[in-house]
Amino acid sequence: MRRSPRPEGGSGGPPPAEDGYAWPMLHVRQLAKWHGVAPAHTPVFAQVDLDVAVGEFVAIVGESGVGKSTLLNCLAGLDTPSAGTVTVLGTELTRLDEAGQAHFRRRHLGFVFQAFHVLPHLSVAQNVALPLMLLGAPRAQQAARVAEELAAVGLDSLGERLPQQLSGGQLQRVALARALVHRPALILADEPTGNLDPDTAERVMALLARQTRQHGAACIMVTHSQAAAAHADRVLRLTPTGVLDTRGAAHG
Repeated sequence: MRRSPRPEGGSGGPPPAEDGYAWPMLHVRQLAKWHGVAPAHTPVFAQVDLDVAVGEFVAIVGESGVGKSTLLNCLAGLDTPSAGTVTVLGTELTRLDEAGQAHFRRRHLGFVFQAFHVLPHLSVAQNVALPLMLLGAPRAQQAARVAEELAAVGLDSLGERLPQQLSGGQLQRVALARALVHRPALILADEPTGNLDPDTAERVMALLARQTRQHGAACIMVTHSQAAAAHADRVLRLTPTGVLDTRGAAHG
């Protein structure tokens, strides 16, 4: 890279390109996480450098306990890194306070979790609409966006059902529609196929990849599944000292 993105306090899109340079959607430098206080602290990971472009789908794999979910939480501002910087859309999340990070997440990030995290007392349509409700979107826009996303994931006839009336694969599609309904810039997926059978997992992964690219978002997925990782544009392996491109180039 020729230059690092300039941190911006605001949001609403990447900073303008200079001299034909395209700013990455996500820019991570020397990210580290450890527990405890030096010199007795316990390292989780360190020296993570990562750039993800608009529309790119990146999978991160690694041994159990290496900190994949912790890394994802640090990228989202849900966990505080011990060192390093995370910049999304030109905004350095690691410089924002807790309220600023929460506001940024609501507007620009979408999440897909292994355990779905749908609210059981809300209908499918109401669950999908939650990000738009939190942003104060007009009801007409909420209804139109929800209908569009449910149709995109093949659940347009199930909007009035409750979560307990759906299968695991259908629930993950609800979670995917909810993650995309507010048009986030960055999707973060944590083991999205972990609770699904192989056939359902394959369908959900194809849908996640297709919808992410159609919306022009970037996606980072952490997974143990090689089949899930095969849908990504790049596969990186997280190690205690950085991320390694599975094609052989080290990052960090």
